[in-house]
Amino acid sequence: SPMLLARLIARLPTISARRHQHSAVLARQVTASAMVSSAPMQCGSVEITRVPCLQDNYAWLIHDAASQLTAVVDPSEYAPVHAELEKRGLKLTHIWNTHHHDDHTGGNLELKAKYPGLVIIGPLADKDRIPGVDQLVGDGDTFSWGSNQVHVFDTPGHTRGHITLWAPSMESLFPGDTLFALGCGRLFEGTPRQMWTSLQKVLPLPDETKVFCAHEYTQSNARWAVAVDPSNATLQQRKKTIDTLRGQNLPTVPSLLGEEKATNPFLRPNDPALRAAMGMDASAQDWEVFAKLRNNKDNFRG
Repeated sequence: SPMLLARLIARLPTISARRHQHSAVLARQVTASAMVSSAPMQCGSVEITRVPCLQDNYAWLIHDAASQLTAVVDPSEYAPVHAELEKRGLKLTHIWNTHHHDDHTGGNLELKAKYPGLVIIGPLADKDRIPGVDQLVGDGDTFSWGSNQVHVFDTPGHTRGHITLWAPSMESLFPGDTLFALGCGRLFEGTPRQMWTSLQKVLPLPDETKVFCAHEYTQSNARWAVAVDPSNATLQQRKKTIDTLRGQNLPTVPSLLGEEKATNPFLRPNDPALRAAMGMDASAQDWEVFAKLRNNKDNFRG
């Protein structure tokens, strides 16, 4: 709600060395719990399981034992999601779609046919492009899922009808292709100003929030991030951890929102070092710096 967001903004802390240290400790804990792809992660009262799909997509399976509800976020394809449900003896009750791209909705109709009564929740702003959608949600909406409340943000930029979902009781954010670990989505249908406005909506959320993005792009994002922000020691350390994990074919997602605030260049266009790297000074607006960063990333070949 607007009041909740206003309270969070009022509490938004200044990035400090202490917060960086706290985020690093939490990040190690999240990384440790996320090592094995098939191991469910306990997030509040629910379990969240990573389901690798296609080449580098992740669908996220959420199970609430108390209500016997099971949702999948952005199912790229039917087979791996169905296999995980069968393995765990679960019945799928919901699909949550963040946007219309086929690598996020490709499994919708087969899953809906397999599990009668399944409800597909998707963005109102993209209602005509979400296969099988039943329930439409938009900016400022909240929907109940078991004992959990899920808050909806419109986050256009990657597509014109993208949403991001935040479940405070799960300490979990599902940004689809809006926010990645050390990255953000390419601007296929939106503008840099739109995307920066979208990213600002998640900045006030708690540092401990786990970011369940939809792709394993982190290692390539890290190569770019250190190129534009070489003096960021926290980022340098994070890149080492990422390289170690990927060298063992281990996942880097979820990350923590506190980590992203400290190390993701796309969340820090007000940083003087990043502005200097983009050839911009204090007179530039944040969205203009963001636009330069996005263009730089699009053309990065490191």
